[in-house]
Amino acid sequence: MTSASELRSGKGDRDENFPVASWIIHPRHRALILAYYNFVRTADDIADHATLPPDQKLSYLDLLEAELLGKGDTQAEAVTLRRALAERGMAPRHALDVLIAFRMDVTKLRYENWDEVIHYCRYSAMPVGRFMLDVHGESTSTWAASDALCAGLQINNHLQDCGKDFRELNRVYLPRDALAAHGASVEQLGLAQSPPAMLACLHALAARNEALLNEGRSLAAEIRDFRLGVDVSVIQAYADRIVRLLKVRDPLRERVHLNKFELLALSLAGMIGEVGRRAIGRKAISRPGTAHDA
Repeated sequence: MTSASELRSGKGDRDENFPVASWIIHPRHRALILAYYNFVRTADDIADHATLPPDQKLSYLDLLEAELLGKGDTQAEAVTLRRALAERGMAPRHALDVLIAFRMDVTKLRYENWDEVIHYCRYSAMPVGRFMLDVHGESTSTWAASDALCAGLQINNHLQDCGKDFRELNRVYLPRDALAAHGASVEQLGLAQSPPAMLACLHALAARNEALLNEGRSLAAEIRDFRLGVDVSVIQAYADRIVRLLKVRDPLRERVHLNKFELLALSLAGMIGEVGRRAIGRKAISRPGTAHDA
Protein backbone atom coordinates (compact mmCIF):
# COMPACT_ATOMS: atom_id res chain seq x y z
CA MET A 1 0.00 0.00 0.00
CA THR A 2 1.15 3.54 -0.77
CA SER A 3 2.60 5.43 2.16
CA ALA A 4 0.00 7.66 3.79
CA SER A 5 2.37 10.61 3.55
CA GLU A 6 2.17 10.39 -0.25
CA LEU A 7 -1.53 11.23 0.02
CA ARG A 8 -0.88 14.56 1.67
CA SER A 9 -3.22 17.03 0.01
CA GLY A 10 -0.70 19.83 -0.01
CA LYS A 11 -3.17 22.48 1.16
CA GLY A 12 -1.20 25.57 1.86
CA ASP A 13 -3.27 28.05 3.86
CA ARG A 14 -5.11 26.05 6.49
CA ASP A 15 -6.26 26.84 9.97
CA GLU A 16 -4.80 24.70 12.70
CA ASN A 17 -6.87 23.50 15.65
CA PHE A 18 -3.74 22.61 17.54
CA PRO A 19 -0.41 24.33 18.04
CA VAL A 20 2.73 23.37 16.20
CA ALA A 21 5.75 22.92 18.42
CA SER A 22 6.31 26.67 18.59
CA TRP A 23 9.40 28.39 19.89
CA ILE A 24 7.54 29.16 23.13
CA ILE A 25 7.45 25.46 24.05
CA HIS A 26 10.59 24.10 25.72
CA PRO A 27 12.94 22.43 23.18
CA ARG A 28 12.85 19.12 25.06
CA HIS A 29 9.19 18.69 24.10
CA ARG A 30 9.29 19.83 20.49
CA ALA A 31 10.29 16.56 18.79
CA LEU A 32 7.44 14.65 20.41
CA ILE A 33 4.91 17.39 19.69
CA LEU A 34 6.07 17.61 16.09
CA ALA A 35 5.75 13.84 15.70
CA TYR A 36 2.19 14.05 17.02
CA TYR A 37 1.43 17.00 14.73
CA ASN A 38 2.72 15.19 11.65
CA PHE A 39 0.71 12.07 12.50
CA VAL A 40 -2.49 14.06 13.01
CA ARG A 41 -1.96 16.19 9.92
CA THR A 42 -1.36 13.13 7.76
CA ALA A 43 -4.56 11.51 9.02
CA ASP A 44 -6.43 14.78 8.45
CA ASP A 45 -5.17 14.97 4.87
CA ILE A 46 -6.35 11.41 4.23
CA ALA A 47 -9.84 12.23 5.52
CA ASP A 48 -9.98 15.39 3.39
CA HIS A 49 -8.46 13.89 0.24
CA ALA A 50 -10.36 15.11 -2.81
CA THR A 51 -10.37 11.92 -4.90
CA LEU A 52 -9.73 8.97 -2.58
CA PRO A 53 -12.87 6.80 -2.11
CA PRO A 54 -14.23 6.57 1.45
CA ASP A 55 -13.33 2.89 1.88
CA GLN A 56 -9.72 3.57 0.95
CA LYS A 57 -9.58 6.53 3.32
CA LEU A 58 -10.75 4.29 6.14
CA SER A 59 -8.19 1.64 5.16
CA TYR A 60 -5.38 4.18 5.37
CA LEU A 61 -6.59 5.42 8.75
CA ASP A 62 -6.73 1.83 9.98
CA LEU A 63 -3.18 1.30 8.74
CA LEU A 64 -1.95 4.37 10.63
CA GLU A 65 -3.59 3.06 13.79
CA ALA A 66 -2.15 -0.43 13.38
CA GLU A 67 1.38 0.85 12.90
CA LEU A 68 1.04 3.32 15.76
CA LEU A 69 0.30 0.24 17.88
CA GLY A 70 3.39 -1.54 16.58
CA LYS A 71 1.91 -3.66 13.79
CA GLY A 72 4.20 -2.70 10.94
CA ASP A 73 6.78 -0.12 9.95
CA THR A 74 5.66 1.19 6.54
CA GLN A 75 4.05 4.49 7.62
CA ALA A 76 6.73 6.95 8.71
CA GLU A 77 4.44 9.25 10.69
CA ALA A 78 3.02 6.39 12.74
CA VAL A 79 6.43 4.82 13.39
CA THR A 80 8.02 8.15 14.38
CA LEU A 81 5.23 8.95 16.82
CA ARG A 82 5.23 5.43 18.24
CA ARG A 83 8.94 5.65 18.98
CA ALA A 84 8.72 9.18 20.37
CA LEU A 85 5.92 8.16 22.73
CA ALA A 86 7.85 5.06 23.81
CA GLU A 87 10.87 7.19 24.70
CA ARG A 88 8.68 9.18 27.09
CA GLY A 89 6.75 6.19 28.39
CA MET A 90 3.49 7.66 27.09
CA ALA A 91 0.48 5.74 25.74
CA PRO A 92 -0.91 6.55 22.26
CA ARG A 93 -4.43 7.28 23.55
CA HIS A 94 -4.62 10.87 22.32
CA ALA A 95 -3.48 9.91 18.82
CA LEU A 96 -5.97 7.04 18.71
CA ASP A 97 -8.75 9.42 19.76
CA VAL A 98 -8.17 11.82 16.86
CA LEU A 99 -8.38 8.92 14.42
CA ILE A 100 -11.98 8.45 15.59
CA ALA A 101 -12.72 12.02 14.47
CA PHE A 102 -11.10 11.52 11.09
CA ARG A 103 -13.18 8.40 10.52
CA MET A 104 -16.22 10.53 11.35
CA ASP A 105 -15.08 13.04 8.73
CA VAL A 106 -15.19 10.24 6.16
CA THR A 107 -18.57 8.82 7.16
CA LYS A 108 -20.56 11.68 8.74
CA LEU A 109 -21.32 14.79 6.66
CA ARG A 110 -24.08 16.42 8.76
CA TYR A 111 -24.63 17.16 12.46
CA GLU A 112 -28.08 17.36 14.01
CA ASN A 113 -27.41 19.56 17.03
CA TRP A 114 -24.78 21.26 19.19
CA ASP A 115 -24.23 18.14 21.29
CA GLU A 116 -23.25 16.16 18.18
CA VAL A 117 -20.74 18.87 17.27
CA ILE A 118 -19.27 18.76 20.77
CA HIS A 119 -19.06 14.97 20.51
CA TYR A 120 -17.04 15.41 17.32
CA CYS A 121 -14.80 17.93 19.10
CA ARG A 122 -14.27 15.37 21.86
CA TYR A 123 -12.22 13.40 19.36
CA SER A 124 -11.03 16.02 16.88
CA ALA A 125 -9.78 18.74 19.22
CA MET A 126 -9.88 17.84 22.90
CA PRO A 127 -7.25 15.06 22.59
CA VAL A 128 -4.78 17.62 21.25
CA GLY A 129 -5.00 19.77 24.33
CA ARG A 130 -4.88 16.72 26.61
CA PHE A 131 -1.80 15.49 24.76
CA MET A 132 -0.02 18.82 25.26
CA LEU A 133 -0.89 18.78 28.96
CA ASP A 134 0.34 15.19 29.35
CA VAL A 135 3.60 15.98 27.56
CA HIS A 136 4.22 18.72 30.14
CA GLY A 137 3.24 16.55 33.09
CA GLU A 138 0.19 18.65 33.98
CA SER A 139 -2.64 17.39 36.17
CA THR A 140 -5.75 15.91 34.58
CA SER A 141 -7.66 18.55 36.56
CA THR A 142 -6.70 20.93 33.75
CA TRP A 143 -8.58 18.87 31.19
CA ALA A 144 -11.98 20.53 31.70
CA ALA A 145 -10.72 24.01 30.80
CA SER A 146 -8.54 22.58 28.03
CA ASP A 147 -11.48 20.70 26.53
CA ALA A 148 -13.54 23.90 26.41
CA LEU A 149 -10.75 25.90 24.78
CA CYS A 150 -9.94 23.20 22.23
CA ALA A 151 -13.60 22.68 21.30
CA GLY A 152 -13.95 26.44 20.91
CA LEU A 153 -10.94 26.55 18.61
CA GLN A 154 -12.43 23.75 16.53
CA ILE A 155 -15.82 25.42 16.24
CA ASN A 156 -14.13 28.70 15.28
CA ASN A 157 -12.61 26.72 12.41
CA HIS A 158 -15.98 25.26 11.48
CA LEU A 159 -17.52 28.73 11.27
CA GLN A 160 -14.55 30.27 9.45
CA ASP A 161 -14.50 27.55 6.80
CA CYS A 162 -18.20 26.67 6.59
CA GLY A 163 -18.45 27.68 2.94
CA LYS A 164 -15.26 25.92 1.85
CA ASP A 165 -16.14 22.74 3.75
CA PHE A 166 -19.51 22.59 2.02
CA ARG A 167 -18.25 23.38 -1.47
CA GLU A 168 -15.15 21.18 -1.43
CA LEU A 169 -16.17 18.29 0.84
CA ASN A 170 -19.97 18.48 1.15
CA ARG A 171 -19.29 18.53 4.87
CA VAL A 172 -21.40 20.72 7.17
CA TYR A 173 -20.61 21.10 10.86
CA LEU A 174 -23.33 23.71 11.46
CA PRO A 175 -26.06 21.93 13.46
CA ARG A 176 -29.21 21.23 11.47
CA ASP A 177 -31.46 22.39 14.29
CA ALA A 178 -29.67 25.76 14.43
CA LEU A 179 -30.08 26.22 10.69
CA ALA A 180 -33.77 25.31 10.92
CA ALA A 181 -34.37 27.63 13.87
CA HIS A 182 -33.19 30.60 11.78
CA GLY A 183 -34.84 29.50 8.55
CA ALA A 184 -31.48 28.88 6.87
CA SER A 185 -30.56 25.99 4.58
CA VAL A 186 -27.39 24.01 3.94
CA GLU A 187 -27.46 25.02 0.26
CA GLN A 188 -26.97 28.67 1.23
CA LEU A 189 -23.41 27.81 2.25
CA GLY A 190 -22.60 27.58 -1.45
CA LEU A 191 -23.43 31.25 -2.01
CA ALA A 192 -20.92 34.11 -2.20
CA GLN A 193 -22.76 35.96 0.57
CA SER A 194 -24.92 34.80 3.46
CA PRO A 195 -28.64 35.60 3.22
CA PRO A 196 -30.03 37.23 6.40
CA ALA A 197 -31.23 33.91 7.82
CA MET A 198 -27.84 32.22 7.39
CA LEU A 199 -25.98 35.24 8.76
CA ALA A 200 -28.21 35.26 11.84
CA CYS A 201 -27.51 31.56 12.36
CA LEU A 202 -23.75 32.00 12.01
CA HIS A 203 -23.69 34.93 14.42
CA ALA A 204 -25.76 33.01 16.97
CA LEU A 205 -23.40 30.04 16.76
CA ALA A 206 -20.42 32.37 17.18
CA ALA A 207 -21.99 33.84 20.32
CA ARG A 208 -22.58 30.36 21.71
CA ASN A 209 -18.99 29.45 20.94
CA GLU A 210 -17.75 32.58 22.67
CA ALA A 211 -19.41 31.30 25.84
CA LEU A 212 -17.63 27.97 25.35
CA LEU A 213 -14.28 29.72 24.95
CA ASN A 214 -14.94 31.61 28.17
CA GLU A 215 -15.23 28.26 29.96
CA GLY A 216 -11.62 27.58 29.01
CA ARG A 217 -10.30 30.97 30.07
CA SER A 218 -8.83 29.63 33.33
CA LEU A 219 -6.55 27.15 31.58
CA ALA A 220 -3.39 29.25 31.38
CA ALA A 221 -3.61 29.98 35.10
CA GLU A 222 -4.17 26.30 35.93
CA ILE A 223 -1.02 25.21 34.09
CA ARG A 224 2.17 24.94 36.13
CA ASP A 225 4.63 24.94 33.22
CA PHE A 226 5.54 28.55 32.47
CA ARG A 227 6.15 28.17 28.75
CA LEU A 228 2.99 26.17 28.12
CA GLY A 229 0.97 28.66 30.12
CA VAL A 230 2.25 31.49 27.94
CA ASP A 231 1.55 29.48 24.78
CA VAL A 232 -2.02 28.82 25.90
CA SER A 233 -2.50 32.50 26.70
CA VAL A 234 -1.47 33.38 23.15
CA ILE A 235 -3.80 30.76 21.67
CA GLN A 236 -6.68 32.09 23.80
CA ALA A 237 -5.99 35.60 22.49
CA TYR A 238 -6.20 34.31 18.90
CA ALA A 239 -9.45 32.49 19.62
CA ASP A 240 -11.02 35.51 21.30
CA ARG A 241 -10.22 37.77 18.37
CA ILE A 242 -11.51 35.27 15.80
CA VAL A 243 -14.80 34.69 17.60
CA ARG A 244 -15.35 38.45 17.84
CA LEU A 245 -14.92 38.66 14.07
CA LEU A 246 -17.31 35.76 13.56
CA LYS A 247 -19.97 37.53 15.64
CA VAL A 248 -20.13 40.50 13.27
CA ARG A 249 -18.79 39.37 9.87
CA ASP A 250 -20.04 37.09 7.12
CA PRO A 251 -17.56 34.20 6.65
CA LEU A 252 -18.98 33.53 3.16
CA ARG A 253 -18.05 37.04 2.04
CA GLU A 254 -15.55 38.59 4.45
CA ARG A 255 -12.19 37.69 5.90
CA VAL A 256 -12.52 36.05 9.31
CA HIS A 257 -8.89 34.94 9.65
CA LEU A 258 -6.04 36.76 11.36
CA ASN A 259 -3.42 38.54 9.28
CA LYS A 260 0.28 38.56 10.13
CA PHE A 261 0.08 41.87 11.96
CA GLU A 262 -2.82 40.67 14.11
CA LEU A 263 -1.02 37.42 14.88
CA LEU A 264 2.07 39.34 16.01
CA ALA A 265 0.13 41.88 18.07
CA LEU A 266 -2.01 39.24 19.76
CA SER A 267 1.03 37.04 20.41
CA LEU A 268 2.81 39.89 22.18
CA ALA A 269 -0.28 40.87 24.13
CA GLY A 270 -0.91 37.28 25.19
CA MET A 271 2.69 36.72 26.26
CA ILE A 272 2.99 39.99 28.16
CA GLY A 273 -0.33 39.45 29.88
CA GLU A 274 0.50 35.93 31.04
CA VAL A 275 4.04 36.80 32.13
CA GLY A 276 2.62 39.70 34.14
CA ARG A 277 -0.11 37.58 35.66
CA ARG A 278 2.37 34.92 36.73
CA ALA A 279 4.76 37.50 38.19
CA ILE A 280 2.00 38.99 40.30
CA GLY A 281 0.67 35.54 41.14
CA ARG A 282 4.03 34.29 42.36
CA LYS A 283 4.38 37.23 44.74
CA ALA A 284 0.84 36.72 45.97
CA ILE A 285 1.27 33.04 46.83
CA SER A 286 4.87 33.07 48.06
CA ARG A 287 4.06 32.32 51.68
CA PRO A 288 5.76 30.08 54.27
CA GLY A 289 4.46 26.57 54.10
CA THR A 290 3.31 26.82 50.47
CA ALA A 291 4.45 23.85 48.41
CA HIS A 292 4.49 25.73 45.12
CA ASP A 293 8.03 25.37 43.78
CA ALA A 294 9.35 21.94 42.94
